[in-house]
Amino acid sequence: MSEQPLPEESQAFDPSDHGIDQLSTGVDVTFAVPYVHRLRVTTNVLESQTNVLLDLLEQSGDAPARVQFWIDEAVANARPDLSQILRTFVSKNSDRVSMASNIQIAPGGEDVKNDVHVLERMLKVMNAANLDRRSYVIVIGGGAVLDAVGFAAAIAHRGIRLIRLPTTTLSQADSGVGVKNSINLFEKKNWVGSFAVPWAVINDADLLSTLPDRQFRAGFSEAVKVALLKDPALFEAICEQAERISQRDWSACGPIIQRSAEWHLKHITRGGDPFEMLEARPLDYGHWSAHKLEVMTNFQVQHGEAVAIGVAIDSLYSSRKMGFPQSDAERVVNCLLELGFDLQHPMLHDTKILFAGLEEFRQHLGGRLTLTMLRSIGDPVEIHEVDQSAMQESIVQLTEIAAAR
Repeated sequence: MSEQPLPEESQAFDPSDHGIDQLSTGVDVTFAVPYVHRLRVTTNVLESQTNVLLDLLEQSGDAPARVQFWIDEAVANARPDLSQILRTFVSKNSDRVSMASNIQIAPGGEDVKNDVHVLERMLKVMNAANLDRRSYVIVIGGGAVLDAVGFAAAIAHRGIRLIRLPTTTLSQADSGVGVKNSINLFEKKNWVGSFAVPWAVINDADLLSTLPDRQFRAGFSEAVKVALLKDPALFEAICEQAERISQRDWSACGPIIQRSAEWHLKHITRGGDPFEMLEARPLDYGHWSAHKLEVMTNFQVQHGEAVAIGVAIDSLYSSRKMGFPQSDAERVVNCLLELGFDLQHPMLHDTKILFAGLEEFRQHLGGRLTLTMLRSIGDPVEIHEVDQSAMQESIVQLTEIAAAR
């Protein structure tokens, strides 16, 4: 059979020349990926309850599980014994776990998320250790460090197994059990990130022992938030025990942190939108202003503190526009004050910049602006427009209530 010359470029294939009027094909297939979200609650996982951590580490064939440890710099400074505790843990269980590299220290607080070069260094360290998709990154730290190290682990090899040991009440009650990882860019919170289900999360009481009071308090703003959205009884419990919580009475604090974490976990795993593909993001009640306030103050107002302010503002706004009882709105504010939050800041009154946070919030989720407000405790409602005059009045009202305390 003789070879045929290739058609010239001018002789492009024309379906109509072959009796074909139209070429069209397509298929839509809905599928689900099974995930397992593992949450453990312990009192001393790195010493007396090491079996909890060991049971989460799957060996690769006959070889011990390879682990790279990352520690929040603030935690490492507060717990100088921690590195040795980790080395002892590995040496005592060398048949089941091995260290893939030296223990790594990550900058603490928002600094770790504000410099993209820190992320690059993390990836270089993971690459140098030859981590693979069955290795483990175990990160011990606050929410910002969990976010940044988690993002590095999520994009290395398209996903290295991540185990989080949150060391703040904020991350134990909320973000540590989440499926989001991120860093900040373009002066916007969490602009670069991913959704990735952690291999496991361990909420350990001992890891909170050296937490300063300011950071210890911070997590309870997220507990108030999720209680307002999901669980009126939990909100009652927080209000009734606010003074004991502010004094770090663990018999009051521990159950609240655990219930908050469980509610966040339940929303993620049963709420039908774990990767936030829909318009609404109900667990971010109060967060549109919180995220902007953090940036406006150069993160001098920390996340939990900003969330407390944002929850208070949106509760007062809900009372103006959504029928949320004024007495309940004021109770929210008073509960947050009794927990020890300062609900005032001069930057709140720069509403031109603050309200730009509404558009940034919309862009972050996509589609229409969608905020969650309250009709009553446990009865959230979605809105797509904000009455900025009523929102400004709510900010003024919050300042007046807080100043009177």
